[in-house]
Amino acid sequence: MGKGGGCVPSKKKAPILDTEKNDPVSVSVEVPIQNNDAAISISQEAKKLKVFIVFYSMYGHVESLARSLKKGVESIEGVEGVLYRVVETLPKEVLELMKAPEKDDQVPLISAEELVEADGVLFGFPTRYGTMAAQMKAFFDSTGQLWKEQKLAGVPAGFFVSTGTQGGGQETTAWTAITQLAHHGMLYVPIGYSFGAGMFEMDSIRGGSPYGAGVFAGDGSRQPSETELALAEYQGSYMATIVKKLGQKS
Repeated sequence: MGKGGGCVPSKKKAPILDTEKNDPVSVSVEVPIQNNDAAISISQEAKKLKVFIVFYSMYGHVESLARSLKKGVESIEGVEGVLYRVVETLPKEVLELMKAPEKDDQVPLISAEELVEADGVLFGFPTRYGTMAAQMKAFFDSTGQLWKEQKLAGVPAGFFVSTGTQGGGQETTAWTAITQLAHHGMLYVPIGYSFGAGMFEMDSIRGGSPYGAGVFAGDGSRQPSETELALAEYQGSYMATIVKKLGQKS
């Protein structure tokens, strides 16, 4: 059968019972056979680009941003956002003393090897003295083999962060993390001031910077504001748009 033939009827004998004599009766049934070329084409069209949202969150602030990022990613047709956690490095006893809530088991842990499946990555983490938390640094340290083979070269990536105070590292936490991307040859995608008027909001406390979305956690009791979540959602859609453009060129 030539290409573009779609489905052709295939006559197959299917035995059924005669309702009166209870004897098998042979009838002709037309069964459509799928054209392989058409099936492959449909499969390729259905395949979505994937943006991995890889984060560490101790008290839930970064996770809140991550979920908004996912919403933004999936607002772009043909792109899927996938949430992943990195491995916790603190003992359970220490986490209990710090009153850290239990992690959501529905968000799977990610291994370094799985990163190669992403068309784009957004990394999220809280700050520790102006740089990324140790849990995220430990994850980057586990990507040595990927670095050796440059498996992540050319993959777009961005950051989102949380800090305890307004001067606690909203920009430097992302800035110092860029070194990780540079060694892997990844393409750093900041949002700049493309969020528009929201980037110039001065009437309320707002995390986030040209480097990416952000949230102020305070003593842990403050929750992300609507503006902070909106910026995160925007960053997700912005990254998805970049990933889609790059995917169309490949």
